[in-house]
Amino acid sequence: MTPGRVWIYAGHKERERALDVVAPSQRITVIAGVTTRVVEDHLYLGNRLAERTSDYYAQDRCGTVWYFGEDTAELDRRGHVTSREGSFLAGLRGAEPGVVMQAAPELGRRFRQEWYPRHAEDVFRAADLSAAVRVPYGRFPSALRTLETTRLEPGTLDEKFYARGVGEVMERSVRGGDEVLRLVEIIR
Repeated sequence: MTPGRVWIYAGHKERERALDVVAPSQRITVIAGVTTRVVEDHLYLGNRLAERTSDYYAQDRCGTVWYFGEDTAELDRRGHVTSREGSFLAGLRGAEPGVVMQAAPELGRRFRQEWYPRHAEDVFRAADLSAAVRVPYGRFPSALRTLETTRLEPGTLDEKFYARGVGEVMERSVRGGDEVLRLVEIIR
């Protein structure tokens, strides 16, 4: 994720219009001895900022992308922080880094994406290496499709689609939620 680029997603979340703006920053920070890139993620519901998150990513020599945590703030209608639940940093209070993307995805292989026991326990697996997906940004005939679950929300299942050279192009709830976000634009 190159600093200076901005990914814009649109859709809905729990019956509200949603806009998600993801922007890798120039900032880096060291977490658990690893230099990570700070990626800012702002989720708007309706016309208000509902959540702002700083995510921490690193890529190893083999090309696998790791997730080292997040600082999350949920906001009320006046912009006041109501919760920081889900925030964690690898190496603190039992939290560990997780894999976000394998360098060479393998079907069926499971990975912890977020791991902070009782707070963030997302797990994913590659389900399809050549899924066709169409979003406002474009058509992708050979996207990687992943399935995500979490022990903290039994019965939920989400799927995400990734296009080579672009990144995530769509995510949606399959069970246990009502969320769809589709890539509409990349600002370079």
